[in-house]
Amino acid sequence: MNTRRERMDMKPRYLIALLLLIPLADSLALVAFAQFVLDWRLVVALVVLTGLVGMLLVRAEGRHTLRRFERRVSMGEIPTNEVMDGGLLVAAGAFLLTPGLVTDGIGFLLAIPVTRYPVREVLKRYVVQPYLDKRADGFVSGTVWTGGFPGGDETYDMDPESYRFEDDS
Repeated sequence: MNTRRERMDMKPRYLIALLLLIPLADSLALVAFAQFVLDWRLVVALVVLTGLVGMLLVRAEGRHTLRRFERRVSMGEIPTNEVMDGGLLVAAGAFLLTPGLVTDGIGFLLAIPVTRYPVREVLKRYVVQPYLDKRADGFVSGTVWTGGFPGGDETYDMDPESYRFEDDS
């Protein structure tokens, strides 16, 4: 039976495998698209054009996110969404600089605000919140353990008839 620790250790393996599948998917998409278009120069031009347009989009979105960040800080608020947007824009830039149609598609998904919002919310829910809950013992999501000591394997029977009382005489 896998313990939680063993399952947590297996996640990086899946992440590495997923990251290795992206170039494979990119190569297959480029070959399939090159056969469809019949001219490799058009495919290369498309990859370069999507990279350039994507980088201009990331640059504009980065400026907009930086302005929102500064506005939130000046109002005394914590710019959590803006920081996450900045990280997603850095990832989008990395994907857009990598030649390929699949990576460009992922980069555009992370660069466009309409599609970046759901990605940010999923990351907050399934990555950031569990990490912070683990570090803060449940105080982030409010799932603080209130029923005794957490993680204990001992079970106590609270039935009053099952207690044994010894006489002190």
